[in-house]
Amino acid sequence: MFSPPVERLITELSKLPGIGRRTAQRLAFHILRVDEEEGLALADAIREVKEKIGFCEICFNLTDQPVCKICTDERRDKGVICVVEEPGDIIPVERTHEYDGQYHVLGGALSPIDGIEPEDLKIAALLKRAESPDVREVLLATNPTTTGEATALYIGDELARRRPDLKVTRPASGLPVGADLEYTDEVTLGRAIVARRTVG
Repeated sequence: MFSPPVERLITELSKLPGIGRRTAQRLAFHILRVDEEEGLALADAIREVKEKIGFCEICFNLTDQPVCKICTDERRDKGVICVVEEPGDIIPVERTHEYDGQYHVLGGALSPIDGIEPEDLKIAALLKRAESPDVREVLLATNPTTTGEATALYIGDELARRRPDLKVTRPASGLPVGADLEYTDEVTLGRAIVARRTVG
């Protein structure tokens, strides 16, 4: 239906997460409509991030330097490591302004069905970092999904075996602020009850 260059653009855009063929077509036509300078600016931006952005040597966050800004920030607490699945998971944690420690990006979650085993993730590097006596706590902030929970459980067991003195934590699960009990699912409400705290 389309000329080969347009078809190729649609095909490549449809590979992006959450983008189906129809949306890819709309995006492709938008790129074709804008002037050449704007279209090439997008292409240059994609090329630049692919050429200049890599992974931090310490935590595997995205960075344009060998070590990311968080790892080099002397104000951060180096005794606490927050473990997340992907670099994008750091952003919501930072937005809370409640965490000032280090991070460790696994690069995914364990999923034997999909062929993702411990050696496919940055788990060995995390275990090595946790060997340091300076590390007091590891916060396992993997996603509250089946794979995320399995990953947290596996890492927690490995850490407990290697360093029984290390504090291993998981973010509390519970009710979102402003939520009505009537509309809360049973799992979330159950976790909120289990993680209840004293008032006053």
